[in-house]
Amino acid sequence: QVQLVESGGGLVQPGESLKLSCAASGFAFSSYVMNWYRQAPGKERELVASISGSGDGTSYADSVKGRFAISRSNFYNRVYLQINSLKPEDTAVYYCNVYYREREFWGQGTPGTVSS
Repeated sequence: QVQLVESGGGLVQPGESLKLSCAASGFAFSSYVMNWYRQAPGKERELVASISGSGDGTSYADSVKGRFAISRSNFYNRVYLQINSLKPEDTAVYYCNVYYREREFWGQGTPGTVSS
């Protein structure tokens, strides 16, 4: 079955960086677009970054362009989200996502808290 397991979140100060990781299993990883979403306290879940199966194509929400970078390793079946110049408004639970066989699959999320 499809499994997505995120890691790498934590408590950081404004201006610092985080690198999130998502380990995927149960499907042909390199054939699927992978996404990172986040959900801030009291807000709806939002898509922040996507990457094509080959890794050649990426897209970002306007609010994170220039600070977030999505990447993947099809050898290790992992997708990553590098977050730089963190701001307090980046505080959220970050989720890995894949749309597979007409279903959405989610990991359990990894929390990132930005606070001085």
